[in-house]
Amino acid sequence: MDFLRSIFHQAPEIALFAALALGYWVGKFRFGSFQLGGVAGSLLAAVLISQVGVTIDSGIKAVLFALFIYAVGFESGPQFFRSLGRQSVKEILMALVVAVSGLVTVVVIARVFHLDKGLAAGLAAGGLTQSAIIGTAGSAIEKLGLAPDEGQRMQANVAIGYAVTYIFGSFGAIIMCVNVLQWLTGRKIREDAIQAEQELLKGVRVYGTGESPAVPDLVGRIFRVGQAGRTVAELEASATANGGTVTVERIQRRNAMVGVDGSLALEAGDIILLVGRRAAVVALGASVGEELQGAEGMDVVMVRRDVAISNNQYLNRSVKDILDSLSQEFKHGVYAVALMRAGTPVPIAPTTMVMPGDVVTLFGTPQDVQKAAQSVGPIIVPSDKTDFVFHGLGITVGLLIGLLVLRLGSIPITLGSGGGALLAGLLFGWWRSRKHTFGNMPTAASTLLRDLGLAGFVAMVGLQSGQQAVTTVMQQGLTLFLLGVVVTIVPLLIAMLFGKYVLRYDNVAVFAGSLSGARSANPAFGEILDKAGNSIPTAPFAITYALANVFLTLLGPLVIAFA
Repeated sequence: MDFLRSIFHQAPEIALFAALALGYWVGKFRFGSFQLGGVAGSLLAAVLISQVGVTIDSGIKAVLFALFIYAVGFESGPQFFRSLGRQSVKEILMALVVAVSGLVTVVVIARVFHLDKGLAAGLAAGGLTQSAIIGTAGSAIEKLGLAPDEGQRMQANVAIGYAVTYIFGSFGAIIMCVNVLQWLTGRKIREDAIQAEQELLKGVRVYGTGESPAVPDLVGRIFRVGQAGRTVAELEASATANGGTVTVERIQRRNAMVGVDGSLALEAGDIILLVGRRAAVVALGASVGEELQGAEGMDVVMVRRDVAISNNQYLNRSVKDILDSLSQEFKHGVYAVALMRAGTPVPIAPTTMVMPGDVVTLFGTPQDVQKAAQSVGPIIVPSDKTDFVFHGLGITVGLLIGLLVLRLGSIPITLGSGGGALLAGLLFGWWRSRKHTFGNMPTAASTLLRDLGLAGFVAMVGLQSGQQAVTTVMQQGLTLFLLGVVVTIVPLLIAMLFGKYVLRYDNVAVFAGSLSGARSANPAFGEILDKAGNSIPTAPFAITYALANVFLTLLGPLVIAFA
């Protein structure tokens, strides 16, 4: 034990990474259908390690949490602002129910068990994992007009109640929002997240890393011309007349390459490369002649390029309207294969409206795509580099927002660093979706920030509070700890029943995001994201989390007033 204490004293960061390693290892074990998960596992591992005695700077915790919540906001910013509207009423009501039921639960417990106002406020702060309650409750205690010694004792009790109950407040929220919620609804977060994502995609098939269709839509095939007479332009026009699009990309005549020109008349025996939609190429090829498996020198390089649509000539118009206005020369050899809006695929249908911030994926030869992009907008160059100027500024803005304090009478209301970083992430993510030429953050980088930030934050909580919590429980008995368990579970259970039977959430992934945000339960949200495998729970979480930072902060003076 002394050896470990010496190591952690010299390098406390070792304790942090040891907690992460041990926690994720423990989190992999399954007990029936129950799996603890890496976040909850890191919390328990950190509490265990904290018993050795670890002193680690709180600034690390603040940095890790800011990275996590900013990355979450950045990923979901476009979808978040699209989701605002009448449908947000559910999230507002969810946040209110959690706050009101939390207040009632704490006040009832305080009166039944004769807890003083300080312990009651600490119970609320830890059981509901809202640290801001400590500050607002402390300010309210100062205004009670108590004797100095009594006021100090009561404020100390706030810290004691918080230390004893905070660990289960974090851990219990994970169990309730992930495991109990799935059991109550009879649905799986992962399955519902996939379903919601598919509905959002509106039937557009999205392939994962390393996946591709066995029968691609765009193909290139080689044919030997059987009958002379038609020009290149006439051949391509015949495909267009039948509702398809095909271009002649290469012509070989008597073993020599011939320049492709619309007026060129094809001769019997010419070998041509047709590129276009598969059905159109197959149909046209049947009228051309024999299909060849290959021919030397007939290959051509094709590229896919994402292009940000910035030319006002194409914005706020339907796809059909745009295509009808383009010249045949402009469209020649260029195919629009995908349309993205706020990171979400949009079907390319005749009635689809092209909106500001949309990104179109063009397919064709490098020369044709480059020519089209000059009219449409800038090409988005793929990069594995993160724009640290953009994101450093984003986190800075978020932390500055978190310093702002709005006072309602004597009650200070603030988003805090977490709420500020989330808001900045949402705004900067939305801005990135409108201006694609800067602010790059690869998915892998964002995932690392999110996972390391959350797990590290939770481990820091365990390292800093674990020893004090265990010591206090041993001194005070289990009563206060068990009361904290009640404060953690009851409001979440009430909110679950309210969400299921009154708000009628039909998607448990969305339900879980809303519930965890309403409790500002960041560790639970991290576990929900891990279960979901996509960002579906993020939009409801962002709405309820912002509201919870206000509603739950207000509980401090209310507990002092009514307990």
